[in-house]
Amino acid sequence: MKKKTALLFSLLMSVLLISACSKNTNSNSNNTAKTSGTTTNKGYQTTGKTTDSDYQGVIQDGKYKTNAARGVGISQNADNLLNLKSFESGMTALSKDQFSPNKYVFQEGQILSKSTIENWLGRVSSSNPTGLNPKDNGQKDAAKRNPIYVQQIEEQDYMNENNGKLSLGGITIGIGMNRKDYYQKEEYGSTYTSDISQAEMIKQGRIAAAKVLDRVRKQNGVSANTPIMIAMFQQAENDSLVGGSFYAYTVSKNGNEISNWNNTNLSSYTFPATATKSVPNDNDETSFEGFQNKIKNFFPNLAGVTAQGQYKNKTLQGLKVNITTQFYSETEITSFTQYVAQAAKNYLPSGIPIDITVKGADGTVQSFLSRQSGNGNFYTHVFSSY
Repeated sequence: MKKKTALLFSLLMSVLLISACSKNTNSNSNNTAKTSGTTTNKGYQTTGKTTDSDYQGVIQDGKYKTNAARGVGISQNADNLLNLKSFESGMTALSKDQFSPNKYVFQEGQILSKSTIENWLGRVSSSNPTGLNPKDNGQKDAAKRNPIYVQQIEEQDYMNENNGKLSLGGITIGIGMNRKDYYQKEEYGSTYTSDISQAEMIKQGRIAAAKVLDRVRKQNGVSANTPIMIAMFQQAENDSLVGGSFYAYTVSKNGNEISNWNNTNLSSYTFPATATKSVPNDNDETSFEGFQNKIKNFFPNLAGVTAQGQYKNKTLQGLKVNITTQFYSETEITSFTQYVAQAAKNYLPSGIPIDITVKGADGTVQSFLSRQSGNGNFYTHVFSSY
């Protein structure tokens, strides 16, 4: 979570599109994002970027180049959509340390096809020799069956832009690993769980990463010295209130051997803390409780105030707050948003990026607040109903 997240980007784009029928509650014009696309004479265009920490994207023939394989995963282990959001935003955040937004242009993965990733995520068999997961041993008992270890794979490409041409400058491959494998003994039957130890998850992840690196090196357009980052992600459980976290990464600058792994020391936590999992720093929990109590006391029509925090070691790196209301009047939403901005400034930890999303009971986004790292004031936007 650095500065603007993917959610902020998409919401800001919505703001630009509906600005004629919506209004800002923040009079600080310094927070208004400015974008400018750059057209080349080679048939592609870059999107421009809102801040120096953002990547420019690639537009080809007037259309954004999407990743056809985005979101491919094992269906029974994909109930927690927060995993996908944490997976994608975490990949981009880790990639910025290796592929600087000031030097590279972001392109959605174009090398690995949807069918390729689907085959890799399958079990190895005579009909699917490229499967990264072990063959089905026919067992139904949770402790005896071969579980699904590798849950999802995604590719991000980082392009060099020189003399009006784009060339592949680097690749990030994210690999999502399960700690729990959900399965059914019979179709439409009850769901059971095979537990996977952390040590086994890491072991199987490294085996899969070595195979993936070797295979990616052999793809068309990838050279022996194309830098490839492989980032390992631990999936959160299906009923978790937070997404998973990246736990390790490696960078291969040439060849297909992995010489070392780097621990990220990243982890995600829920606010307020649960009985089984407290946050690393009690001061952060106290700050959130103060914020939560302040807005609940002033506006009683709230269904819930929760947050997801990401830590590196024991230091909070960023916070995503979700507030569910029972407001229907636009004046109520506007007043509430203004009050939340002040309460967040006074109570939530300073010096870190914070995103706050206010939703109605039906899931409709009513307003959005965001603060960049090191900034004291929040950008706010209320979405009008017309």
